[in-house]
Amino acid sequence: MKISQSIESLRLLERLELKFHIPETMVEPISDFASVYCSPDRYSRDAEGGVYTVNSLYFDSPNYLFLRRRLDGSANRVNMRVRSYGDTGELPFFLEIKQKKVRIVRKFRVRVQDSTWHHVLEEPGAEALRDSHIEGPRNHLDLFLRLAQTYQAEPKVLLQYKRRAYVSQVDDYARVTFDTDLKYCPPTGYRPCAEAASLIPCDHAAVFDPGCSVILELKCYASQVPLWMVDLIRGFDLLRRRFSKYVTAVREVLQQYKPGSVGRQHTVRIG
Repeated sequence: MKISQSIESLRLLERLELKFHIPETMVEPISDFASVYCSPDRYSRDAEGGVYTVNSLYFDSPNYLFLRRRLDGSANRVNMRVRSYGDTGELPFFLEIKQKKVRIVRKFRVRVQDSTWHHVLEEPGAEALRDSHIEGPRNHLDLFLRLAQTYQAEPKVLLQYKRRAYVSQVDDYARVTFDTDLKYCPPTGYRPCAEAASLIPCDHAAVFDPGCSVILELKCYASQVPLWMVDLIRGFDLLRRRFSKYVTAVREVLQQYKPGSVGRQHTVRIG
């Protein structure tokens, strides 16, 4: 089964994800501009200072197929991750697949209320998740499990960061997010969270433009780019930049296994 064939069998609205590196001094002015059209999302609304924690547990195959496709510049690539919100990594968990085809992103997401959901991957014949533990399309869950089983995809790195987010009140779908304080650690299982002491910063100067430490992301439907979003980009003279949180974090993990360092050696080309 090819990834593209499995994903193409599901229909989902397509979106653009535009990323920029900005200095911290631009966060408030851009937030003020966006607030005319947007309000804080559900997590920012409930978080102190509007900033909440995102935990993303990224999956890949034993030979890092998803990573290699991205590094090779493949026009059709996929990320798999399990996400939680908050410092403690409590339920619910969100199983997500993101497919990027040229510039268009498709996202498949299902919410689960069972911390043992991964038993269906580890134990052949294990009982499937009950419908009462799932919120969202069942076929999105089936796709995640099928891809994980087909490619033997397992957790490879846990990434944590802080986010402030806004959602449009005047468009069908549009979001503005600010991400900071990126940290990572090798995974210890399927739980999308880690002890604070085990997390290592990966937002050093090498991954950002000079003077910048914030990832600004603008998201909208590919067929409905809001004019205010265009005005925002032009008004703040933003320059779009390519950035992958997964690549940034997994590079750090794989550096631990390069020849001459302690641990196993991997044969993955990381740049």
